[in-house]
Amino acid sequence: MSRAAAVRRLAAHEGRWLRSLGWWVARRRIGVAPGERALGYAGAQAALVYGLAFVCGVETVGLGVLLAGKAVVHEVMLFIDGYTVLTVLGLQAAAVTRPHVLGAEVLRLRDGARREIRIPLERIASVRYDLRFGKEQRKGGGEGSGDGSGVTELPVAGQTSVTVELSEPVVAVRLLGRRETVRTVRFHCDEAREAVAAIRAGMAARGGAAEAGGGAGDERDAGSGHAPGNGRTPGNEHGTGSSRAPKTASLPLRQV
Repeated sequence: MSRAAAVRRLAAHEGRWLRSLGWWVARRRIGVAPGERALGYAGAQAALVYGLAFVCGVETVGLGVLLAGKAVVHEVMLFIDGYTVLTVLGLQAAAVTRPHVLGAEVLRLRDGARREIRIPLERIASVRYDLRFGKEQRKGGGEGSGDGSGVTELPVAGQTSVTVELSEPVVAVRLLGRRETVRTVRFHCDEAREAVAAIRAGMAARGGAAEAGGGAGDERDAGSGHAPGNGRTPGNEHGTGSSRAPKTASLPLRQV
């Protein structure tokens, strides 16, 4: 990817988390339609983010006191420190306003404002509760994200709690545009066990709808009293349209 394209993608990311601050204040969520279920994941990092924001705020005040006699330097550092606090809060705002979303056909997994992975429910082979801390080191090198292993992770506070195995791969696009083909996705949910149950229910509903559509023709054949595909009524194997038994010829009796 060219530098210009990378800069554009980074600028778009900055715009997304800045907008998330407004949505956060308004207590609204982005991209969750009516009937869809939001699966939150921001709770695991809340304490860390708020603690870091507090430390940055204290630093801003301290530098303001130390640089009180240097107006230009003070203003520059005040801007930098203020933007740093906004960035830290934007990290939490993006996670709160952009939860994972379970729809009727697609599971959308998000990493704040950085990226989103769309997984059709029909491609999910299995989903399970699977608590892991840190990225798993795999044979052949790499840490499980973009190393050609087919596994990608969306950790929150260094942990994942749900593992999704796919029957067919999907393409995931990272922040700077790198594309990777994945067959296993690990992510975190604050209510991981409930999320697993909800995804399984969505898979079952999706599979049940497909089976109902495929079996409609068989039900019509059974209800009409016809054998499937031959157009004959019961007892009329020759297809003549009559259900009466054939007549037998009467023979004359011989007199003795």
